[in-house]
Parts: sequence; structure tokens; C-alpha cells
Amino acid sequence: MTAPIIEGAEPWSAAGGDRGVLVVHGFTGNPHSMRPVAEALAAAGFTVELPLLPGHGTAVEDMIPTGFPDWLGATTDAYTALAARCEKVAVVGLSMGGALTAWLASEHPEIVGIACLNAVVSPPEGMREAIEAMIAGGDEVMAGIGSDIAKEGVTESAYPETPLRPLLTLFDAAAELEGRLDRITCPVLVVNSPQDHVVDPTNSDILAASVSGPVERVTAPDSYHVVTLDHDGPAVVEAVTAFCAKVLA
Repeated sequence: MTAPIIEGAEPWSAAGGDRGVLVVHGFTGNPHSMRPVAEALAAAGFTVELPLLPGHGTAVEDMIPTGFPDWLGATTDAYTALAARCEKVAVVGLSMGGALTAWLASEHPEIVGIACLNAVVSPPEGMREAIEAMIAGGDEVMAGIGSDIAKEGVTESAYPETPLRPLLTLFDAAAELEGRLDRITCPVLVVNSPQDHVVDPTNSDILAASVSGPVERVTAPDSYHVVTLDHDGPAVVEAVTAFCAKVLA
């Protein structure tokens, strides 16, 4: 790492019972955005792990050499460790964390349920070409995508810049993930914000229509992308906690 961990971006965990929940943050973000979810799950008695993904939570320079395989590897390691301690495990993820959550469920049918919040599961049309052109022009970063929040005075602890090459690996993964969604057989909670300015809300429709397991949907009408910190945050946290309690029962 080239910089210390940003205050509030540290990984977080809580010891609870033999039911576990893995909580996964998004691209250029860190555990700060998912702390409300993790803390509510811990208060409900679950064992909770909220890891800091490689390259995140320090300085954007640390993220430039990383990519989706690194983030998936870290997420898989965290799941494996949690599953070794718990009889049942559910997974919750925001944005790219939702993609990682869905990918895990496509590989691990023993996961009892997943909650995907404004998840990216399909590459945005035309974006790859635009990013490749920027890289060809010598750019390594562009403007940040963090803090897409409607609630005044609330800021996400995310990088102020977006690293371009890592973003391409996310697009590659989303393209592959879209074809894997039918492998997901566990219950799925899909949460989406119709006013999302980072991930096209149709991603949630694709996810809900493509998985093989039963689907529940929650809409966050007064929130933008970082729904956990926005106006609908408390209702979303309550819905995620109730869903996890049901699938982990």
C-alpha cells in the first residue's frame, strides 16, 4: 500500500452465532458504505465479515494494478473462512460488491441467500470503447463515481478518482457474469434505486429475470446509487436484515 487506510474504511467483523453474513463493498469504495448493514446484521446476532477489498480504502494508486480477479479472490477467501466457522452463510453486496456476491452464489450453491444492492451484472453499452480511448490517450484515471447520494450532507468515503484499467476488468466480469446468473438457485433479494447515476437500474431487472432462485425486490425511490447511506438506507438495512434472518433460519 502507498498510503494508510482511510479513517472509517477499515475492514469490520463481529462474532455472533453459527449463522454468518459476508458483506461486500463496491468499486472505489470501502467498508464505510456498508457499515450500516454490517452493524444491523451483527445486532441481529449474526457473525459478520466486512472485508476491505484489494487496492481499496487507501489511495487510488493502490487500486490501479488490481482487478476483478483480485477482488473475487479476496471475497472468496473471506467467504471460505466465514463458512468454516458458520453452519449457514448469506452474502450481501453493493454495486460491484453485488456482482461479487452474485458470482459467489453462482459458484457456491450452498450459500443460503444473497442480497444485491444496485448491483452491476451487465457491462454498460459503449463505455468500454470510451475507457479504452482514454487509456490510449495516456489517461489512467477519470473523475470519481463515489458519493452518488441524494441525501444532503452525506458523503461516501470513496476515491475521488476512478482507475480506468481496473474498471475494464469489472466490465469483463460483468459480461461473463450475465451468462452465469442462471446458476444462482438460492433466494435473491434485489434492491435498486430508480435514480441511480452510476449503475443503470436495468441491471437489477436483468438480475431478477435471470437467476433461477426465488426473487424478492425492494425499490429505493428517494435514493441514488449508495443506497445504504441515503434516504432509504434505514428501510433497506431493515429489509436486508429481515431477508438474512429468513434465509438463515
